Amino acid sequence: MTAEQIVLLGGLWLDGSTWTSVACELEERGRHAVPVTLPGQGDGNTSATLADQLTAVLAAVDAGPGRSVVVGHSAACSLAWMAADARPGRVAKVVLIGGFPSDDGRPYADFFEISGGVMPFPGWAPFDGADAADLDEPARQAFAAAAIPVPEGVARGVVRLTDERRFDVPVVVVCPEFTPTEAQEWVDAGDVPELALAKHVDLVDIDSGHWPMITRPTELARILAGI
Repeated sequence: MTAEQIVLLGGLWLDGSTWTSVACELEERGRHAVPVTLPGQGDGNTSATLADQLTAVLAAVDAGPGRSVVVGHSAACSLAWMAADARPGRVAKVVLIGGFPSDDGRPYADFFEISGGVMPFPGWAPFDGADAADLDEPARQAFAAAAIPVPEGVARGVVRLTDERRFDVPVVVVCPEFTPTEAQEWVDAGDVPELALAKHVDLVDIDSGHWPMITRPTELARILAGI
């Protein structure tokens, strides 16, 4: 049975508008898209926490008429997986774009310096290479100008997973700046413990950098619509 809606979660520094092109493409393909602007990433709430973000995701899942496909990008791969943990009966599938879920007890996204209670976009140096190779200079400038600093309570929040039924939820890993072969090697090596325990994992390639919703929205929508 096809899931009733596709819930879209952007990674760090992004709000729900990052999915506009993908959502339009999905609607044209007959799929209902629900981009989520997460607390602290689009609503001005710098005191938002990871728990607040999970609450917003679960609200979107619970509001659907049936089961949902939950799509997480980058750091939000962990958030999508947390939604499957909290609602294993309501999440039909989890799609992970350009990232992997952290395991229980790990920090959510404590990757860059915190300043004034938030984690600003650190500039493009950390993403030199395959991550940003398909973003031209105007696209980079637009991204940096729109980037929303991530609240400390989100970035340093702790991932909590409690329901082993999450491992029954099928997972699709969309591989942008890395290949499906590399992703499988990381899972086999034990670098992604949660996916090593998941019972159904598919790997899908997309020829893009780390932000395919910006650089390859039509191709990404085609992949999501087929899931």
